[in-house]
Amino acid sequence: MSKNMSSKNIPFFLSLIFVCLSTLAHAQTPQVPSEIEFADLTIRIHEHARREIQLDVDALYRNKTYFNIKADRINLYLPIVEKELREAGVPLDLKYLVIQESSLIADAVSTSNAVGFWQFKKGTAEEVFLRVDNVVDERKNIVSSTKGAALYLKKHNAQFDNWMCALVSYQMGLGGAKAYFGTELNGKRIIVLDRNSHWYFKKFLAHKIAFEGQSALLVSNGRYLNELRVQGPTTLKAIAPKLGVTEAHLKEYNKWTSNGQIPGDKTYTVVYLKEGSVPVKPAVITNQENFGTQPNSQAANTKGTSSYPRVTGNQQKATQPNQIKVNNIDGVMATATTSQEAFAEDIGIRERKFRRVNDLDRNEKIEAGQYYYTDPKKSKADVQTHIVQPGETLWAISQMYGIKLSSLKAKNRIRRDKDLKSGMVLNLVDHRKRNEEIRIVPLSTPPRSIQASTPPAQQTPQPSVSQPVYQPAPASPPVRSASNGNGSIAHTVGQGENLFRISQRYGVSVDEIKKWNNLPDNNIRIGQKLTILKP
Repeated sequence: MSKNMSSKNIPFFLSLIFVCLSTLAHAQTPQVPSEIEFADLTIRIHEHARREIQLDVDALYRNKTYFNIKADRINLYLPIVEKELREAGVPLDLKYLVIQESSLIADAVSTSNAVGFWQFKKGTAEEVFLRVDNVVDERKNIVSSTKGAALYLKKHNAQFDNWMCALVSYQMGLGGAKAYFGTELNGKRIIVLDRNSHWYFKKFLAHKIAFEGQSALLVSNGRYLNELRVQGPTTLKAIAPKLGVTEAHLKEYNKWTSNGQIPGDKTYTVVYLKEGSVPVKPAVITNQENFGTQPNSQAANTKGTSSYPRVTGNQQKATQPNQIKVNNIDGVMATATTSQEAFAEDIGIRERKFRRVNDLDRNEKIEAGQYYYTDPKKSKADVQTHIVQPGETLWAISQMYGIKLSSLKAKNRIRRDKDLKSGMVLNLVDHRKRNEEIRIVPLSTPPRSIQASTPPAQQTPQPSVSQPVYQPAPASPPVRSASNGNGSIAHTVGQGENLFRISQRYGVSVDEIKKWNNLPDNNIRIGQKLTILKP
């Protein structure tokens, strides 16, 4: 009888074991609540939508090996994503979108040819100032692409005042999202999800629920991604020994650069694995290495004049409006020497405004290769001082740093170009004190501008300091210019120079330099020898 009872109970016990195992597995997978907070919204989820989202969450957990691989990438990249979103003023909840888009695979390519961490198509990438060509593809750069995504999302949220609508517009485009949502949800803070709600947002919530709060899965594995800002031109091969890693290592984590080349058009961020725990505030990872800078504190805070003007954005289209920023001000580059009237008409701005924001006299010519502003310049620069070089004018210095000409003159109590002397240290932030003499330094002094908005003694350590910039040292000191003894000067093009800057230095025109050197256009390269005839 006991044996018969045992046989009858076998199905019951098997069923009980199955239920227990199912319950355990169910308990390990996060469950979709009926209400969830997202950004500044409260999302109320109807039962049918809740079941849809739960199916996606379950699918993310189904393959434990794949889930752990993805979790490892999240552990490495998400602190950087959080940092960039925070600096852009975008809610940190949007970080889960990059997991949904690419699973944090740098060179992921979709069926519609969207590329990179945030899955940008080429045209959209250029709209948010990412460089995409055969040398660099910033869609594969975690820092640059996150900046671009933050700009895109923030711009769209300005249309809806609703982060859910802005997020869906990431998939549909702004026009598609406006047609889909209309204005019904604009400004709403409580959103109800049901079976008819957009699938893209429901899938996003699945990723948020799956990866949010899973700290046990995202513990440090003894390494984290460190950032290094690099001003080229240089290569990953040249940087690798200084970081104590191999070139192959840098190529693995920096697929944005073709063949390891880092061009000199702007500052790029290189990432590499570093041993140790993620800092206490992982969203603020700063690089503390010293790459051959001088030990003295002033030298550590200086940058060469080649850093200015600072040009960001789509520099392949720098001659078109709304493509670049010059010193963080909307600007454009002139392609040819022309009149103010013709140039203003070409870039779609009123001539009087163009003349005013660039501090131009009425009859001054537009010079080829020079950057001009389309929005007003600032009352102070991002750096403390500038050391005057031979041939420079007050106007040229004001354009170099994006500071109003009147402010530059007032800060230094200098009104005329003839009062400038080579080696003068001009103030770009603070006003010179009354009766204070303007300091003059020998021109052999390396720095042209001092990278500090306040004197060092007054600076307060901040948790989110900007990354130091690694600038490769030249193989040998460049020969800038030398007299040939025949009425001409041989000038060697340095980093950051263009024809306009060189023409200002020697008091000649761009067209004259092109004529003397048989240049077909305004393109010059570092190290190129130019002949300058003495005026």
